[in-house]
Amino acid sequence: MSEEFLIDVEGEIARPRTFVFVLLDQFTMLSFACAIEPLRIANRMSGKELYRWVLAGEGGDFATCSNGASFKLDMDLEELNREDVILLCGGTDVQAATTKRLLNWLRREARRGLTIGGLCTASYTMAKAGLLDGKRATIHWENQDSFTEAFEDVSLTKSVFVIDGNRMSTAGGTSSIDLVLKMVADDHGEELANAVADQLIYSSIRTDQDTQRLSIPTRIGVRHPKLSQVIQIMEQNLEEPISPAILAHDVGLSTRQLERLFRRYLNRSPKRYYMELRLQKARNLLMQTDMSVINVALACGFASPSHFSKCYRAHYNTTPYRERGSQATRLSI
Repeated sequence: MSEEFLIDVEGEIARPRTFVFVLLDQFTMLSFACAIEPLRIANRMSGKELYRWVLAGEGGDFATCSNGASFKLDMDLEELNREDVILLCGGTDVQAATTKRLLNWLRREARRGLTIGGLCTASYTMAKAGLLDGKRATIHWENQDSFTEAFEDVSLTKSVFVIDGNRMSTAGGTSSIDLVLKMVADDHGEELANAVADQLIYSSIRTDQDTQRLSIPTRIGVRHPKLSQVIQIMEQNLEEPISPAILAHDVGLSTRQLERLFRRYLNRSPKRYYMELRLQKARNLLMQTDMSVINVALACGFASPSHFSKCYRAHYNTTPYRERGSQATRLSI
């Protein structure tokens, strides 16, 4: 790049900062690419080697991502320099990819004081290793229900990324860009981070205050404040459902008015919509956790397994027990 377009960077550059990307089996390429490319572009835009990176994984041979592509690894799970940054790249069926050897290696490197981050579903791996106990974290919205059930000592947020001390996590997808741009800005100034964003055609850099899901009006395609308010209350109370009459009262409507709103904009009753939210959470828990069907039913507001099974079959055309048997299709982007 011509010198006239190079960005003057802030901070001392004693030696490049090294990122160790640990590729878990079936990791998500999008999250990985969105983390490594900003580092490459930061080097290009500054005209200096600010960052280096290596690919690591169990066995040190190859790692395969969820779209079937394979990557040659640079190293096995080895002892690192204390200044290195570990970024775990998760993807589909992260539980199976979280092996005892990986957990032991993470705990050892954490004791040595390394900064460790989890991209996409790799927050699960960090939590399993005990690295997020008492800390704030995030994970892809599709995995939040199962994560909350499994790790009560972690303060889970809906942010696109979280940095809590020397622990980092992202929600998956393009949120890796936001995390890395934050680190670039902290290391070498916002001018360089903005220049990297421009190269990526990334017009709106998000912060840790931004949430990962679209707003309720955008998601359902309806901009009605009271309807959105009711849906938000429903989503926050799946384990102990609230009656339509109380929901209507809480937002200043009559039960009949609430019924009409749901029929007009969503073509279903409030009760039906609420049931679908609870069943969606139930399916996530069945596919992503080892919780018993009875405990899944209770976590989603069903008083009895038989009622839960009946509702589940009516909605998904299969039983919870058969769904549990098809865990090979566990959810993740």
